Amino acid sequence: MSITQGQTARVPRRRDGLETHAKLIGSAQREFAERGMDASLEAVAREAGVAIGTLYRHFPTRLDLLLAVLDSRLGEFLDGARSALEIDDPWERFVAYLENLFRVQAGDRGFNDFLSRRFPGSAETERIHDLMCLQIAEVLARAQEAGVVRGDIALADIVELIWSNGRMIDATRASAPAAWHRQLHLMLDAYRADRAHPLPEPALTDAQLYDAMVRLSASE
Repeated sequence: MSITQGQTARVPRRRDGLETHAKLIGSAQREFAERGMDASLEAVAREAGVAIGTLYRHFPTRLDLLLAVLDSRLGEFLDGARSALEIDDPWERFVAYLENLFRVQAGDRGFNDFLSRRFPGSAETERIHDLMCLQIAEVLARAQEAGVVRGDIALADIVELIWSNGRMIDATRASAPAAWHRQLHLMLDAYRADRAHPLPEPALTDAQLYDAMVRLSASE
């Protein structure tokens, strides 16, 4: 399933151009997955066997290339999300949804980076983030309506969990690549409605959350 619209990437029509396009995407998938979304574009071009100018003719900006690369990863996430949402038990549905999201996050540093940042200058990345946030908010609301997740958990709390999980994934990638799974379930215990107690601070507002994600993008 495709979630990106591919409005700015210049897909060639000639066969040799299509082959180069595919090589660049394959090379970028490996580089972004291994090194994150700030991976060297020169390395991407070199692995694909083309000059950097050729890369920019196919993908005018880094974000254009990132969107092409993440299309399949976003599709993987959405396919898993759809399966999770078919689970009848409300708590198991909530857990399965987050496990799927974090599993895809753990498997690709580029996707991991993308989840925690916002790019106000890119309408396409903003659209994708908004769609994902709407889906997460819906999953959370359904779990709260069923009485299995505490009512004071907000979308911002889930996004902050994604941030912290992303840092843990980066730190344990080589030594303990599955450590995120334990951490997620420790946090899920804190989300249970029957474990709730008053929290000392309110959740971030939508504006505060957006500002934090933009600042995170600018600082990395």
